[in-house]
Amino acid sequence: MSTEALKAAEREEKLYGTRDGAIARIVFNTPARHNAVSLDMWETYTELLKEYAADDGVRVLILSGAGGKAFVSGADISKFEDERATKEAVTKYNATSKGAYDALTTFPKPTIAKINGYCIGGGMNVAVGCDLRFCEEGSRFAIPAAKLGLGYGYYGVNRLAKLIGPSRAMEMFYTARQFPAQEAYEMGLLNKVLPVDELDAHVDEVAERICGNAPMTIATIKAVAIEMAKAPEMPDHAKLDGMVQACFESEDYIEGRRAFMEKRKPQFKGR
Repeated sequence: MSTEALKAAEREEKLYGTRDGAIARIVFNTPARHNAVSLDMWETYTELLKEYAADDGVRVLILSGAGGKAFVSGADISKFEDERATKEAVTKYNATSKGAYDALTTFPKPTIAKINGYCIGGGMNVAVGCDLRFCEEGSRFAIPAAKLGLGYGYYGVNRLAKLIGPSRAMEMFYTARQFPAQEAYEMGLLNKVLPVDELDAHVDEVAERICGNAPMTIATIKAVAIEMAKAPEMPDHAKLDGMVQACFESEDYIEGRRAFMEKRKPQFKGR
């Protein structure tokens, strides 16, 4: 993509992809909303992943957020009344977002999350789905589902627990607090924390180093990693899916999203 075309994409597209030799990039581009993700963005994101997965010229994929203030701040809650208010809408949204996460976790090439600023909710799912995670010193990490009454399914919880351990994962989910970069690094969430002015160069260097290594070896290691991530036993998905659906059908879910939009503390009732 030319410099002129790239600037146009940065101005106009909510999510876009670029290629620089063997390095592909996907950029979440709604900086005014801290790169919150809408339903149509998940759909575009999934199509880009499929395109780059099929492109033999792509050796590494870097994911980042535009604007310097956030990587991805999760789902666009301002659209919940339209995209996730009814049972049918929730079902469609969940299927679309799950397809997006699955496309990332099974992506056959190395993936790197380059994290500036906030990495929240769905942004955590994107980051955890990547092979490597690098962030700037001012980054913050959180999963605020418990503040919104959102249901959080098996795969999202399992991926995080495998990365940082069940206890630290439960702390993130239970408290819904924001974790600073150094604490996130110490719990094993990140590969490295860097000064903000060194992040881009470091990620590019790592990507170029990977591109210089043997493609078949890298492909084999990635295939092993994908297999390792699969659960050894089949969980009771029917039970877990039912509990998630119950969250989305609850009064608490309505209260959570309305409290967010009204900038007040939610009053949950457990029903």
